[in-house]
Amino acid sequence: MSEGQPPQHAADEAEPAADRANEREQTPVTTGAESVVRALERADVEQLFGVQGGAIMPVYDALYDAEMTHITMAHEQGAAHAADAFGIVSGEPGVCLATSGPGATNLVTGIADASMDSDPMIALTGQVPSDMVGSDAFQETDTTGVTAPVTKENYFADSADSIGDTVGEAFALAGAGRQGPTLVDLPKDITTGPTETEPGDGRTPDTYNPPEAADESAVEEAAGVLARAEKPVILAGGGVIKGEASAELREFATEYGIPVVTTMPAIGAFPEDHELALEMAGMHGTGYANMAITHCDVLFAVGTRFDDRLTGGVDTFAPEAQVIHADIDAAEISKNIHADHPLLGDAGTVIEQVGEALADERAADMAATGERFGEWREQCQGWKTDYPMDYAAPEDAPLKPQFVVEAVDAATADDTIVTTGVGQHQMWACQYWTYTQPRTWVSSHGLGTMGYGLPAAIGARVAADDDQSVVCFDGDGSFLMTLQELAVAVRENLDITVFVLNNEGIGMVRQWQDGFFEGRRMASEYPWMPDFATLAEAFGARGFRMQSDDEVEDVITEALAYDGPSVVDAHIDPDENVYPMVPSGGANGQFVLAEEQL
Repeated sequence: MSEGQPPQHAADEAEPAADRANEREQTPVTTGAESVVRALERADVEQLFGVQGGAIMPVYDALYDAEMTHITMAHEQGAAHAADAFGIVSGEPGVCLATSGPGATNLVTGIADASMDSDPMIALTGQVPSDMVGSDAFQETDTTGVTAPVTKENYFADSADSIGDTVGEAFALAGAGRQGPTLVDLPKDITTGPTETEPGDGRTPDTYNPPEAADESAVEEAAGVLARAEKPVILAGGGVIKGEASAELREFATEYGIPVVTTMPAIGAFPEDHELALEMAGMHGTGYANMAITHCDVLFAVGTRFDDRLTGGVDTFAPEAQVIHADIDAAEISKNIHADHPLLGDAGTVIEQVGEALADERAADMAATGERFGEWREQCQGWKTDYPMDYAAPEDAPLKPQFVVEAVDAATADDTIVTTGVGQHQMWACQYWTYTQPRTWVSSHGLGTMGYGLPAAIGARVAADDDQSVVCFDGDGSFLMTLQELAVAVRENLDITVFVLNNEGIGMVRQWQDGFFEGRRMASEYPWMPDFATLAEAFGARGFRMQSDDEVEDVITEALAYDGPSVVDAHIDPDENVYPMVPSGGANGQFVLAEEQL
């Protein structure tokens, strides 16, 4: 809390769980709202993000003396993104709150974002009294109807006696199996209604039984296919991180010498400085990752939904490969890419199963297998040489965004958390930063939500260890969409550093217009932009500006050293584009390295 700010009623440092549990037993609940809060306490929730309002007010009143810290966001969308990022970094569901009507609908973008990326989050929304539902009452919206398509499950609380158990179930379900957002709609008469019923410990429904281990015969078959392979590749998806399987992935890949490619949500699942790392594949993935997928004969995919930005044209994706697909969600198996060998189960468990099957059945001839993989590894290294991740930087050229990303990476520790908005800056941030640890990359993947970066940095900062740094790479267009959350970062004195890669336009749209619409730049360029450094100072943050290479090191050092929120307005080359690039629906092995190749 910065100097001069009033203390919040929620404690900055929560008591140990056992102490809180004792206090809960001593103070009985009397209302539905108190039962909601008690359910959050039982789930050991310590952090909330939200915006007050009429219909959710009883819940906020019950939070007044709770041992939880609440951060009031500037906009409900920011609350959802902050809770989302909190869940990504912590591994536990983030919690956001909003009132009925516009409060709830403002959460929808953030909920949809979490749904697309399978991020654990629970939203609690106020609702008009039950007897007024359907009457077009003030600030009434059919919240459960609106959010049903973008939640793992949602609930309409209909009893003060059961409301706490409903919240507990929603929280447990958000973090179980294939993670995702849940929502509980809370009518005001239910939250103010009397109850003496203590909620139990939250648990998932009895009918919800996500698989743990894959079928043994299927594992044996998949292991046999891998053992006979000559050009295998492991494709790690976001489920590796969600399933806490990064250690198992690294051990397996290292044991058998198999190159590893990641999807964008899986960045950090496998250390990018490892000799087996081929980094990210897909539309803007590395040339060598895309070549490896194109030419592999066995693809061991773990925890990925094979989205279109990864696959390009499905008919040309891994055309020579037998596909082993491990996933915890049966709905993803063969949805987009046919799985020759489906393995339904938890990511870490399945990786261990396949490893054990390889060791048991192939111990005698793994040396020969390793030699075959050795030739394949040499080929992958050759592609690294042929298609390096570099960029032209003539002495008289404007500031290059790739150089800024590399310089910030060099100036920060390996466990620094990076958040981004969506656009060209997002691609540069994942291409030119070396990620070595899981849960250090926080971005919007499936939904592609501009404006995600700053509120996500707030949520990530709250979830991060005290000695971790949090930086946000944003574009000027993306930053403009949620910059009001800078007021929150200042109020809460959060140590985050935002680098706005400012090219005075919506760069990715402009790049596509130049490449596919004959250069007709309709509504993609901004003829005027605010001075973001001055704007940051107006919010109470520190503002910095950089325009040339020789300013970069000093500005980065000073901005990172500031103990609080700072914004660096980095004026970059407005004509710089993101490459490599696989044109939409194209073949991954036919990526382009310049516009003239489109």
